[in-house]
Amino acid sequence: MIEYTNSRPLRIIGPDSEVLTRETMPPPDTMRWVASRKAQVVAAVDSGLMTIDEVMHRYSLSLEEFYSWQHAMDRAGVKGLRVAWAQEDRAARRRGREHAQHRAHELVAA
Repeated sequence: MIEYTNSRPLRIIGPDSEVLTRETMPPPDTMRWVASRKAQVVAAVDSGLMTIDEVMHRYSLSLEEFYSWQHAMDRAGVKGLRVAWAQEDRAARRRGREHAQHRAHELVAA
């Protein structure tokens, strides 16, 4: 059951099926952003538990950084928030572009 105050939930079910409240969110001084913590912040904003402005201020995040987390989570879930996955994804996209460019040159030369 979700409880609301001023049209905002008091608690949500997080990405790992844990109950999240404003009090159980990662602490404001978090320095090590593992995928699970990033996912909690994205889930808090997506559910209305916190606003983007609140998380930007609380965690000293830029809008671009938050949106990159949100985009990664939309693309691949919590695993998309892992640094290693992001590096692999960028490399795969780069290889795909290089392959497409190479193929285009072959077609032009033929």
